[in-house]
Amino acid sequence: MDAFTTVTGIGIPLDRSDVDTDQIIPKQFLKRIERTGFGEFLFFDWRGEPDFPLDKPEYKGAQILVAERNFGCGSSREHAPWALEDFGFRAVIAPSFADIFRSNCTKIGLLPVVLPAEQVRAIIDQLTAAPGAKLTVDLQSLTVTAPDGQSFPFTIEDEIRENLLNGWDDISLTLAHDGEIAAYERDRERSGPVTTQFA
Repeated sequence: MDAFTTVTGIGIPLDRSDVDTDQIIPKQFLKRIERTGFGEFLFFDWRGEPDFPLDKPEYKGAQILVAERNFGCGSSREHAPWALEDFGFRAVIAPSFADIFRSNCTKIGLLPVVLPAEQVRAIIDQLTAAPGAKLTVDLQSLTVTAPDGQSFPFTIEDEIRENLLNGWDDISLTLAHDGEIAAYERDRERSGPVTTQFA
C-alpha cells in the first residue's frame, strides 16, 4: 500500500451520522473480485440528492472526507474502505468509527482520524461555507489543520502509525520474515508416510 505521511487536499463535508457500509457501497456492487472499480459506486443511493457534496464540482478531486459520529457502522464488508480509497480519499475524519471499518481502513492505507465532535463540527461548517477549501492531515505530527489554519491534535496506535508511515500492509509485514519462513519450511520435521518412486 502507499505510505501515508501528510496529505493536503480538498475536504468534503458529509454532515451525516451513522453512515453504514451499505450506504458507502451498496450490496449490488459487491460482485467484483478485484479491489478496484468500486469508487464510481461510492454513496450510490445518495448521488443525485439535492446538494449532495460528492456531486458538486467544487469538491472534485477531494482527498479528505469529514463525517459525523459512528462512520462505517453496519456490516464488516472490506469493500467500503476500498470504495473510499478508489474514489480518491486518503483520510476520513469523524468523532467515531465502527471498529471493524476502522481496522479495514488502516490495512489499505486509508487513515481514519478521530477528533472531538465539536472540532469535527467546526471543520464541516468551514468546508460547507467554502466549498473547495483545503485541510491537512499530518500523520507525522499527528495534527489536522482546518481551512482556517487552526490545528487539532489526534492520536492513533503506534503500531498502526508506523505501518501507515512506511506503507506496510499485512503482506509486507509477512514478507519481512521471508528468510525465517524459508528456513522453517526447509528445516521443519516432516511426519507421515514416505513414498518411494518405483522404476
